[in-house]
Amino acid sequence: MQTRTDLIEDLMGRFPHIPPEAVIKEDLLRGGMAFDDSALTDNENGDVKPKSYFIFSFDHRTLPELGTAALRRPPEEIVLTGGPYGLRRTVVSVRVNPDSPYRVKDDGSGALQLFLDDRPIAYVGLPPMPEYYRHRLANGKSVMEVAPTIQWGYLIYLTVFRVCQYFGAKEECQYCDINHNWRQHKAAGRPYTGVKPIDEVLEAMEIIDRYDTAGASRAYTLTGGSVTSRVDGLAEADFYGRYAKAIEERFPGRWIGKVVAQALPKDDVQRFHDYGIRIYHPNYEVWDKRLFELYCPGKERYVGREEWHRRILDSADIFGPRNVIPNFVAGVEMAAPFGFATVDEAIDSTGEGLEFFMSRGITPRFTTWCPEPTTPLGRTNPQGAPLEYHIRLLEVYRATMEANRLSSPPGYGPPGAGNAVFSVSSFMDSLPAEGGLTATPA
Repeated sequence: MQTRTDLIEDLMGRFPHIPPEAVIKEDLLRGGMAFDDSALTDNENGDVKPKSYFIFSFDHRTLPELGTAALRRPPEEIVLTGGPYGLRRTVVSVRVNPDSPYRVKDDGSGALQLFLDDRPIAYVGLPPMPEYYRHRLANGKSVMEVAPTIQWGYLIYLTVFRVCQYFGAKEECQYCDINHNWRQHKAAGRPYTGVKPIDEVLEAMEIIDRYDTAGASRAYTLTGGSVTSRVDGLAEADFYGRYAKAIEERFPGRWIGKVVAQALPKDDVQRFHDYGIRIYHPNYEVWDKRLFELYCPGKERYVGREEWHRRILDSADIFGPRNVIPNFVAGVEMAAPFGFATVDEAIDSTGEGLEFFMSRGITPRFTTWCPEPTTPLGRTNPQGAPLEYHIRLLEVYRATMEANRLSSPPGYGPPGAGNAVFSVSSFMDSLPAEGGLTATPA
């Protein structure tokens, strides 16, 4: 029987132009990792930054099924170095799976290592508790609850609306657990604010600004569930935009402002820009028409795939193509029973979508699909997509970018293996370091 070590080494051999760091990172992101109790954090009372559950669970088990990891959180991210593959510094978002063949544990000498099939393959670094996490808002709320940071401190992630108005089986995206994640944290008695008040967001960012003396935080993302009616009496553009307006008025130019929202009409997109947002993420989720209709029923019903794509292209007139960066969920293309049966078919489809956008100067990015167990696609596809799909996606992504003379998108930190901090996929790790690609003039 093929071991997981056999699989990754086979793919490293077949795709030598893909960094080995990316092969291991994609496997960890699609399948998760386990933690010995000794590798868990002391939550907000320790020296390690704990996992904040900033929007989705990104776990392969529900909180009640995680055992000790539900009480003593795992770290937000880990960084891998060294080992038999000579890994350069690689930042990986933590997705917990107690049954994973990857395990983080003490190697017997007091050092943490990542073990695969019971063999150590990399040293593990843990994110230090940032000074700003040690300070609370005047009302007692933690900075981690209101304005957590990810990507090794680069990005402040502001999930200001913790639920989605695409609700129920006929509207929710079939791979998304935002609503369940809200429910499980509330059921566990954890603080998990549904709609974050603007004054709390500003107070948390004031604390970050004061104590982030090294200037590690460089960008913020405003996001949350889709708004199909109103929240606080406001439609989506004005609901999310009011936070950007307040942040930019209080901290002009301190951070790059980004928003993840639906593909909205051009007038709404203009309001985002007027509020101070500089990067727009109108996520298209999955390229194939049939799969979009099946997997994103609410988005198909309220907007429709063709209109969604038209709005993405229109938004480039306002933000500039380089600053429109739609995400897709890499791997759901192969989810049974409706997805593509072969890697070739899935890559052909996704590659078509990449060419559609990149040929117009728009550079998508992707999140590696984590099959969360409370979602329809997670329940029927607990193993996710084949690792070969993810490795070949990195190959076609870079090739399409190079063919269209595009460079790595802004707002994601540095590209290149050993440099990248983007933690929920390896697309930045697999691109050349700065200067390796020639950008199309703005």
